[in-house]
Parts: sequence; C-alpha cells; structure tokens
Amino acid sequence: MGKTLTEKILADHLVVGEMNKGDEIGIQIDQTLTQDSTGTMAYMQLEALGTDQVKTKRSLAYIDHNMLQEGPNNMDDHRYIQTVANKHGVIFSRPGNGICHQVEIERYGIPGETLLGSDSHTPTGGGLGMIAIGAGGLDVAMAMAGEPYYITMPEVVNVELVGKLREGVSSKDIILEVLRQFSVKGGVNKVFEYTGPGVETLSVPERATITNMGAELGATTSIFPSDEKTREFLKAQGREEDYVELKPDEDAVYDQKITIDLSELEPLTAMPHSPDNVKKVSELEGMNIDQVAIGSCTNSSYLDLMKVARILKGNTVAENVELVIAPGSRQVLTMLAENGALADILDSGARVLESGCGPCIGMGQSPNSGGVSLRTFNRNFKGRSGTPDADIYLVSPETAAISALEGKLTDPFGKVEIGEIEMPEEFHVNDNFAVIPTDEPEEVEILRGPNIKPFPLADELKETLEGKALIVVEDNITTDHIMPSHAGLLPYRSNIPYLADYCLTPCDEEFPARAKEYGGGFIVGGSNYGQGSSREHAALAPVYLGIRGVLAKSFARIHQNNLINNGILPLVFVNESDYDDISVGDDLEIDEYKMTIDASDRQKEMLKNAGLINKTRKDLEQANA
Repeated sequence: MGKTLTEKILADHLVVGEMNKGDEIGIQIDQTLTQDSTGTMAYMQLEALGTDQVKTKRSLAYIDHNMLQEGPNNMDDHRYIQTVANKHGVIFSRPGNGICHQVEIERYGIPGETLLGSDSHTPTGGGLGMIAIGAGGLDVAMAMAGEPYYITMPEVVNVELVGKLREGVSSKDIILEVLRQFSVKGGVNKVFEYTGPGVETLSVPERATITNMGAELGATTSIFPSDEKTREFLKAQGREEDYVELKPDEDAVYDQKITIDLSELEPLTAMPHSPDNVKKVSELEGMNIDQVAIGSCTNSSYLDLMKVARILKGNTVAENVELVIAPGSRQVLTMLAENGALADILDSGARVLESGCGPCIGMGQSPNSGGVSLRTFNRNFKGRSGTPDADIYLVSPETAAISALEGKLTDPFGKVEIGEIEMPEEFHVNDNFAVIPTDEPEEVEILRGPNIKPFPLADELKETLEGKALIVVEDNITTDHIMPSHAGLLPYRSNIPYLADYCLTPCDEEFPARAKEYGGGFIVGGSNYGQGSSREHAALAPVYLGIRGVLAKSFARIHQNNLINNGILPLVFVNESDYDDISVGDDLEIDEYKMTIDASDRQKEMLKNAGLINKTRKDLEQANA
C-alpha cells in the first residue's frame, strides 16, 4: 500500500510512537519561527527551560505584528526578542523585512522539512512541500530546546485539482471552495494534501495562499508536492540546492477525497463573520463598500500584487472607497518599485503600508463604524478589524482591486484583463535585514523593557475540582474573543496581568472582575471553542484569572493544546444537553457532569503537574537529585 506525501515526511521525522491514525506521535522539528505577538512569551519560556542554544537546524524570530510604535512597549519587546535570539542562536528578522510566512517561503523554507511556528498560519510552508504546523509558544520553545512536537496522527484528505483557473479566478477561490465544503471545524486532526493535474498550473505563491488558509479549516496542516514549479521558485530565489522532488506514491491511500475542477470555479467571498460563510461574488455584486485592504500572509506575494497593479494601472480608486495595500515582504516591495508597478499602485490613489500584518490583526486601518471592508486576508471574525460593528468580506486580490475601482463589490470574471504574469527568473535577494546570531553568546546582554512581566503558572490540581461558572459562551468562540488582539492591546503581549483584564470581554465585559471576585472558576463554551489564532495568551490570561477548566462541546486543536500546556483542563461534555443547564454564577463540581478529556498519557501528566513548564522543572530536579 502506497504512502501519501504527508505520511512520508512524518515517517522521516518520527521519534515517538507509531503512525496509527488517532494515536499520539512525536516528530522532530527542523525549523521554528516566532513572531513578535507571540515571540516574547515563547522566548521567556525558552529561558525558563534553561536551554543555552537552540537545537533545531534553523530557528527564526520575525517582527511583523506589533510594528506600530505608539509608545515604547513594542520596541522594548523587539529589543528583547533581538537580544534573546542573538544569545540563543536564532536568526532575527528585523521590522520591515516582511511577514514571517511570506519571508519563510521566499528565503528559508525547504521541501520535506518540518516547521513549527507560534502562529496559526505557519501551514503556509506547505506550499513548498513542508510539514508546517502552527502551535502555541511553549510548544515552539520546547521544539527549540530539541524536544519532539506531539500531534495526533492525522487523517489525510486528498484534494484533487483538475483543470485550470480562468482569468479573474484565483487560488483564493480554491481555498474558499474547500472551506465551503468542509467548514471551519471540518479539518480537525486532518491534513489536506493537494494532488492532480491542476497542481502543476499553480505557482508556489498560489499554493501558499491555499495552505495558509487551510488553518481556517482547523486542519493540522496542508501540503502540496515539491515539483518543477517548486524548483523554479527556489532557483529564482537563489536556493536551487534546497530543492528535492517530493510526491505521494501513485497507489497512496487517502482517508477522504474531493475533486475540484478549477475551470468551473467562480470568484467567491467569505461573508461576515466566518471564513466558511462562502457565496459567489456574483450573488452579492453591487453591494456598497467603504474600504478595501490587500495584503496579509494570504495574498501579499509578488504575483498577487502584480495582478493588483495591472488592474489599477491608469485607473483611479472610487471616491467612496479607501484602498490600502501591504506588500508581504521587503523583497516584494523592492521588486514592485524596480519594475514600476509600485508607481501604478500609488497613481491609482492606493495607500501603501509597511510590509507586515497590519490591518489583518487590527493593527491600524480599522474600517469606519458600521463599514463594509473587502479584504484579501484569512479571517473575518467579528471585531477582529478593530471596528466591532464592521462587516468584513474575504476576497481575492482580483475581486478586491476591481471593486476598489468600481466603488462596490464587483465580480472580476470577464471584467479584468491581466494577462499572463510570469514568475521572475530571479527574485531581488537581499538578506541584510536578517541578523545572524553571534558566535559569542556569553557576551550578549538580554534587554528587558519594564512592560515584560513573568508569565503565570497554574496551581496543581486538587482532588475535587469545583468553582463557579464564570461565563457561558456560544459555538465557534475564537481566540480573538478570549484574548482580544488589536492596536490598543498588542503592545502588552508580554504583560499578562494587564491583558487579563480584557480576557473574554467581547463576550462579557464583567468576566475578568467576576473571575477575580470568586478566585477563579470555570469557562463554559460551545463547539469549536478557541478556533483561530494560535495565541497562547488565550490560555495564559485564564491561568492568571484562576481558571481551573473549560467545559465545552468541542475544542479547536491548537487552543486545546495550549490549555493543557498551561495546566487548564479542557473538558468535553459527553451529553451536550448539559451545556444548556448551566448558567453564569452556578456552583459546579466536575463530578456533577459526565465529561471526557482528549489527552494522551503524556498530557495527563502535564495536567497533574500544573502544566508543561512545571512538569519540566520537576523532571529536571529529579534528574539532578
């Protein structure tokens, strides 16, 4: 029986367990990445583990989220990350170098390697043929320390692509179609592996758009084969030596299969407030809009922005629309400047932002009150843009650009003439914004700003688990709900006591005060609790507030792991009707309800010891006794 590409790479990196579907396995991690929103905490945890130098082949620290320096806090965190990276052997990508996932694809990703990142969109690397997985900061710190990363051996879904995209239809529409079919929770413990003759019609940046938004499926990761298109891309980046051909066996057996005919796809949009709320653009054409934002790690590549520039060239943005564009990397921005496309973009009336995440995470460019914003991003959760009552629609770069000119939502099919955009034979390569770590780490002083506070640790479990139901929330609560992330709060990512006062406030403004009043208790949630970003703060803030457990119908993968890592019990109702019986203020004992916990023996030991850091410290003490 043949193997899938996923199984081949996992087998090459397997260090713990056996590859039986549904069992826990541990894999060796080749590369890690962090970004500054999650990185400060990850490196504080790495320091707590006592690791002198990282054990991976390569680890990178990117600054791409918190670049709006309204006060000293963000730059203080940047200086901490730069110095701690320098001391521990981590490459530091300076502010302005670009979004971690875009730069990783361009300069560092290697087919067949494993990549673990403290950002949920790390699966972008699957566009290069990597097993690239998003995780919490503590998991990434453990990987940097040389420890295996543990996952449930996933099912593998084969997405067969046939045909070829028509002009005006893009790879964004492919992943929106997959989301339409599977939903935001349909990919849990699954890997989406793309095959078929349609694959060879897609460039690496187009593939990366698809694997990037695979995170919205709740999937472990997504992956494309490494083929001639991959080789051409790496050669143009001056990295042909990193190429290796990778593909599944012809008789590979998959757990599920769907086929998408690219030639039949139409432009799609994800409507408010979920990436799987998908309709055809043609069904909504003519809707008034206020803002268009193009960029993010999903759609900010050279190819994406060249398409946008061709649509905008010689035209003017409608007077009722604000258009903002953020190139994904300094490489992309430089090449647009060199070939004149940047001038075409600017002449149209677009505003060009710094190469970073920006509006995608609510870091500036929030829409007007009650506004409608078209965005080429990956998430449209309510309030994530920074405007609580805005409606966010996720669209392709082609749809975004033509709509900005027309002043209303416009179907690009049959209306845009872009022509063939050739991938460059040589990309502009300048790695001078990547700081290589020192050969003399003992000489490095780590700089810590006053906003950097120690991270909280959970208390050990008691024989009887009891407390008040502090909040009851609905299905599909995101980590943006649990720990809001916008321009006002992002500068405090290294200050959990401050952030805790905002925990779950989008759902109930009184929750933090209630948790403090009762000395902690329980959160009660619906299905898919904790979907979205990998931010560990959505577990650390509840730890600080004394949360002992979360009772839910089901959990998103990364958040469940983050809860366990930090000593909070993620408990699942056996009888979902029990959820309906609980109200805020109820006194709960876990014995009252039949609950299950999806945790391996390893994770149960972590919970008994109040989290991974506490368990690791105890193990070290016993080893040194």
